[in-house]
Amino acid sequence: MKLNRILSLCAVAATLALGTTSLLAQDNNGGNGGQGGQGGQGRQRGGPGGGNWDPAQMQQRMMDRYQEQLGFTNDTEWTAVKPLVQKVMEARMASMSGMGRGMFGGGRNRGGQGGPGGAGGMFGQANPDQEALQKALDDNAPAGQIKDLLAKYKTSQKAKQAKLEAAQAELKAVLTTKQEAQAVLLGLVN
Repeated sequence: MKLNRILSLCAVAATLALGTTSLLAQDNNGGNGGQGGQGGQGRQRGGPGGGNWDPAQMQQRMMDRYQEQLGFTNDTEWTAVKPLVQKVMEARMASMSGMGRGMFGGGRNRGGQGGPGGAGGMFGQANPDQEALQKALDDNAPAGQIKDLLAKYKTSQKAKQAKLEAAQAELKAVLTTKQEAQAVLLGLVN
């Protein structure tokens, strides 16, 4: 179960990295007139000011890839399946919210993805239960308090995981065996 989660995390990270790399290459070649010098680095990475990076465009590219790789050539069929794919993607992102801080060095008070104090993680919005647990750890809180916060965090993660599994089951129900196999390889379903 944990290995599947790690592999799914890696698949999502790789997909996001590939999409971001493609978008950055476009930004460097045309979106900003090829001026990608040091002054534009924050913008190219989607930082304040935004630059030409468009999350909606990245999501659309991901959806186009899913459509192609799952073999949907009929737009009517894809229109019916697309919301289920989006639901899985959203549930996966929610289940990973705040993750990536310890693994990728964007932890609390290091100016990570969420800025000063690390209010957000690599994969989405900050998880309040995770933030509370991290604060307790940072403040060297008593073991009883940490235990309670850990239990609360685990409960919230289990609920998010259950929502993800339900979304994946809905998607699998409409896929052919070949499409389901491809969806597994893409990390959409387990």
